[in-house]
Amino acid sequence: MYGTTHPRRAGAATTVLAALLLAALPAPSAHAATAPVNPGFESGSTGWSTYSPSGQDAASFTEAGGHSGATRLSHWSASAYRVETYQYLTGLADGTYTLSARVRSSGGQSAAYIALRNCGAAEQRTDLPATANGAWIRIVTSVRVTGGGCAISLNSEASGGQWANFDDITFTPGATGLAVKGGDLSTLPKNEAHGARYRNANGATGDAMSILNASGMNHVRLKVWVNPADGHNDKAHVLAMAQRAKALGMKILVDFHYSDRWADPGQQTKPAAWVGHGYDQLKRDVHDHTYDVLNALKAQGTTADMVQIGNETNAGMLWPEGSTDNWPQLAGLLSAGANAAKAVSSGTQVALHLAKGGDNAGTRWWFDNAVARRVPFDVVALSYYGYWHGPLSALQANLDDTAARYGKPVLVAETAYAHTLAGGDGLENNVATASQLAPGYPATPAGQAANFRDVMNVVEAVPNGRGLGVVYWEPSWTAVPGSGWDPQDPASGNAWENQALFGYDTTLLPAARWFSHR
Repeated sequence: MYGTTHPRRAGAATTVLAALLLAALPAPSAHAATAPVNPGFESGSTGWSTYSPSGQDAASFTEAGGHSGATRLSHWSASAYRVETYQYLTGLADGTYTLSARVRSSGGQSAAYIALRNCGAAEQRTDLPATANGAWIRIVTSVRVTGGGCAISLNSEASGGQWANFDDITFTPGATGLAVKGGDLSTLPKNEAHGARYRNANGATGDAMSILNASGMNHVRLKVWVNPADGHNDKAHVLAMAQRAKALGMKILVDFHYSDRWADPGQQTKPAAWVGHGYDQLKRDVHDHTYDVLNALKAQGTTADMVQIGNETNAGMLWPEGSTDNWPQLAGLLSAGANAAKAVSSGTQVALHLAKGGDNAGTRWWFDNAVARRVPFDVVALSYYGYWHGPLSALQANLDDTAARYGKPVLVAETAYAHTLAGGDGLENNVATASQLAPGYPATPAGQAANFRDVMNVVEAVPNGRGLGVVYWEPSWTAVPGSGWDPQDPASGNAWENQALFGYDTTLLPAARWFSHR
């Protein structure tokens, strides 16, 4: 495909709310319990306390319509309000704990989040996503507890009519977080070759990879084409990019397209050099090409940390031989690539990748076929774009089920969102109209940041620590003449520049800060 406010969790708007709340918050009501009392609000507000700096306690109340039971906690008022609902736990052993909650929200608030504070460490929080479809989302946050106490805190700062719901609160030992906070920088060398420039959030000019790494990005995804017409995204460029990434301490995810150009759900075209090859020869081609690229990476001291065998292979790869119409042959091709990767380095994780972030039935069908035919893999990788693949609730349902069904970690290998609907060149963008946007996320820098944040939140909340991470697709592919999408046509233009993480003024956008927040 083509407490104090902790800086890792909070934005400027929520800093103001936190300061107001903490400045005037009364002494916590301590419950002699190591688990929350009345976690589903089935006993009304029993066990919970409410605080509003302006006396708007009535903005926090329980009502019918819970996630798993009959009742939920709601924050709402006809006029602007600030309110916190909290519960203080005592008698806790030192260690890391995770707060989980089912939430839903109107979106648009100045602040709406769950938090753990007064725990002996800096406050940790996770923002509520916008859930315009009314579906519940599970979010988590974790903190290191010392001193025996910790406050569970549910917060809103909102305009009149904006609302948030909370239910099914849990507080359990264990940590959360994302191991992979990545970006696909495949087009960066081509952009640089055509004069692209990049600036950090302070306006200083620099290398895009270094700027993103300084923002917290820790993985670089690189696609490999076999013999592309423009010479980019080939073995030589992957080797050079891998050296740059490893020099910054970043890890490498190599994405094999097994084509000379884009491979995705609508096109899986054989490389020109493989045209006319039968199935048995194609298996050798896949094995040898995969081994060659990965062994060259290993030889230069930049062994791949993860590899995708195929890109968005919803309908297979190397059509027609590798179509899902012929699963035995597709399984053979996938296995040939996976076995080659393991032959180079047993520690390299093998991912299989679909563009089915919100499609659980489709994901099950594909991976059930792969498992039945013993295709080896370590990671389930999915693309998720909210404007194509459904609401966050569908992504969460699919990730949760997939991780449990196959016992594998799950990775959102591609995601992105628009920071504007304006074009940066003469080619119409993939997302160009308001009707294409995901509900609750405007095409603004703040909307882009919120969407990226909330996708990360959903992956982080996958049970049993199986949410591996998120990769932002082509954050540095800005509009530069000559760096077009078609390797055979430099003048083809870029349909993606309004979803990059660098604005039209070349400056890093706020969404990039979320790389460091998980």
